[in-house]
Amino acid sequence: MAKVVITGGSGMLGQWVVRHFIEQGYEVLNVDFRRPDENLCPTLIANLEDLGETYGALAGADAVVHLAAIPAAHIRTPEVTFRNNVMSTYNVLEAAAGLGIRKAVIASSESSYGIVFAVSPLSPQYVPVDEAHPQLPEDSYGLSKVVNELTADMFHRRTGVQVVSIRLGNVIPPEWYERFPSFIDKPEERDRILWSYIDTRDAASAIRLAVEADGLGAVALNVAADDSSMAVPSRELLAARYPGVTDIRAPLAGHETLLSNEKAKRLLGWQPQHRWRDEVAKLR
Repeated sequence: MAKVVITGGSGMLGQWVVRHFIEQGYEVLNVDFRRPDENLCPTLIANLEDLGETYGALAGADAVVHLAAIPAAHIRTPEVTFRNNVMSTYNVLEAAAGLGIRKAVIASSESSYGIVFAVSPLSPQYVPVDEAHPQLPEDSYGLSKVVNELTADMFHRRTGVQVVSIRLGNVIPPEWYERFPSFIDKPEERDRILWSYIDTRDAASAIRLAVEADGLGAVALNVAADDSSMAVPSRELLAARYPGVTDIRAPLAGHETLLSNEKAKRLLGWQPQHRWRDEVAKLR
């Protein structure tokens, strides 16, 4: 049984990732600054901004999934957000490399493209936005994700450790689907995230497949559902909120995602299983 350390396993997404790895037969250690609501596996309280503690937390692991972070630009001050997110990621990858751990997955974000927290409204240069789209953040959170991906590149060059940076769309646990009917007909809602979403269960499976894959080097992958989070067709969403975007690189005949997930599907053999339309229908 392989041992995986999951940092941030007490968080909203982390709890689902912990559960998924356990269900798939892994030995899991959760590393966080607080205990989880549900004790699914051992939890170690550690400060990942301290390299020594990070080495201790990762000792004996075969792989590490690094989800621990300040999760948005507005929760802490900008400098605290940047320092925590960048230093914890550096320390996790430094410790992994030093301990001979050959597989790492880190949580990146759609925020790295810059649209989410832009000071003035910023349009995508083309859609669907794929991993080659310029990353132009104007905030410390998005910048921290760009730096973390560069840190991943550096550690791969230096040590050969495989690091997959998962650029997550808006992460949705099952209990949040009851909120969807309040916004699905309003193009002005969620436009800064390009109306994307990803179910926690689908995010967890993508992360696990990223751990199990070989030969990826250092790579960034968008992870989003196949459809948008809206009842309005995708072309109508663009016309309403981003009329200047004329470079459309997919047919967009219906409600297709505007955050491309094709690379993750191709490299991981991953396929999202959970759609908000089905989940909302279950609530009726």
